Amino acid sequence: MREWWIHVGLICIPLVAVYLHIPPPQLSPALQKWQSAGQLFHFRGRGIFYRDSYGALGSSDVVILLHGFPTSSYDWNKIWEPLTQRFHRVIALDFLGFGFSDKPRPHRYSIFEQASVVEALVAHLGLSNQRVNLVSHDYGDTVALELLYRSVDQNRTGHLTLNSLCLSNGGIFPETHYPRLMQRLLKDSSILSPLLMRLTNFMIFQKGIGEVFGPYTQPTDTEFWDMWTSLRYNDGNLALDSILQYINQRLKHRERWVGALTSTVVPLHMIYGPLDPVNPYPQFIRLYQQLVQRSTITILDEHISHYPQLEDPTGFLNAYFNFIHSF
Repeated sequence: MREWWIHVGLICIPLVAVYLHIPPPQLSPALQKWQSAGQLFHFRGRGIFYRDSYGALGSSDVVILLHGFPTSSYDWNKIWEPLTQRFHRVIALDFLGFGFSDKPRPHRYSIFEQASVVEALVAHLGLSNQRVNLVSHDYGDTVALELLYRSVDQNRTGHLTLNSLCLSNGGIFPETHYPRLMQRLLKDSSILSPLLMRLTNFMIFQKGIGEVFGPYTQPTDTEFWDMWTSLRYNDGNLALDSILQYINQRLKHRERWVGALTSTVVPLHMIYGPLDPVNPYPQFIRLYQQLVQRSTITILDEHISHYPQLEDPTGFLNAYFNFIHSF
């Protein structure tokens, strides 16, 4: 009889471990290097990871990079060094709930809070009076639009002074944004969400992320693993349902954020991978051209999808540098 319980225990222990994701995945040497090159500052008692690299001599230009969902500042690793050769300071952060930043739960994550995180980081770095350039992707696009909205209120303390804004492949228009199935389930299924978040493993994650990369620009196994481990760091997978409320926030606050984009005098550019299933061609880019007529646009090669800075870093950099040198 006792042997029967031993067998049950031997079967159940690994199943429970899989459910609880024990042990957490190990960081790759490259991701460890990225982490060790960064620092933490505290925002309302939460640790926020950031990197701040000094680059080009003789330049005072600052660029701040805002990453997308569900990844991290490491999304910028392929263009980091070239940016340091052009800018005096290159700065990126992991938003609250992402990457190496704290991932509180339960917590009411919001785009407004993330914008305040960026403003707090800029103040922490002594750049409150500095004109800054923003480069954003996906989730970061919406944070950038909230920062853009705040920047016009000269009576508000702490706002950024924007020199330029470069957006890339993000759901800035709810009517042309098509979230993936798992995103829709997690943001709307309050009962299923805890189970789905725990049962999502590396293979499910890899398949989902792979669907938003082009067929010829898929991440390597190591790159997939780095995305997964940065998500899993500090049990970030268990906060996904709360973070995904940003999709509903985009719809609710469309007038505020799209209005800021269409009315600004800040130099604007869009770098767009046209194979993106989340913000598909031509619907997305046609609407962008119609509504944001002051913006310049770069459409990358037809095989580039949702992560242009990773799929075509050279094309992304060329487009961005051409934009920066145009004003």
